[in-house]
Amino acid sequence: MNKEVALISLGTIDYQQAWDYQERLFADTIAIKTANRNLAPSEHRTTPNYLLLCQHPHVYTLGKSGKESHLLLNEQGLYDYQAQFYKINRGGDITYHGPGQLVAYPILDLDNFFTDIHQYLRFLEEAVILTLKDFGIVAGRIAGLTGVWLDFEKQKNSRKICAMGVKCSRWVTMHGLALNVNTDLSYFNHIIPCGIPDKAVTSMQQELGRTVSIAEVEEKLVFYFAQLFGATCHILSHERRYQF
Repeated sequence: MNKEVALISLGTIDYQQAWDYQERLFADTIAIKTANRNLAPSEHRTTPNYLLLCQHPHVYTLGKSGKESHLLLNEQGLYDYQAQFYKINRGGDITYHGPGQLVAYPILDLDNFFTDIHQYLRFLEEAVILTLKDFGIVAGRIAGLTGVWLDFEKQKNSRKICAMGVKCSRWVTMHGLALNVNTDLSYFNHIIPCGIPDKAVTSMQQELGRTVSIAEVEEKLVFYFAQLFGATCHILSHERRYQF
């Protein structure tokens, strides 16, 4: 099993461009697994693992199980707020991505780690929970809901700080999580976030009352991701990072 994960920082990148890149890495990994079926074990190629980190310009994305009515803007409204809208192939409902939000897309072959999608989701949540703890923010889970929440125990003032939505096929994953660091939360006013009308959204900046270093958050998130998955993360050389 290959537990090395190539860490790729994409900076601020158009959503479609990042999605296309994910799809290519995902398809390449599936192709290796398919080819391995016809080979002797000694001839199997090792499947790669990737962790893409980025931010996006203003964009709303709707998962396969979501309702388009949860987007509260028409075409003119999207234009006015300089936001794009995509229907995509992950699970979950609608969410927002934008500047100041750290987005992580793991493209992992779970055969290299464990074949349990629920454990995979819990590990992603736990990496965020541990990261937030280092900043003095107590976060956790709400039964029946994915993502990471504040005031999660009594649920009287629950606020989502990290949304999640993934796709998994033949134990290869794509899409991932979005952690609100210094996010402009007003953009969530134009959707029903994750299709949940009675829960608020928050950010690290709002909870701490100060701007937070995204680079510092990224470093801690990668550390806990590697720790939980028993992985070794290494940065690809600039030349090998990506070609669009």
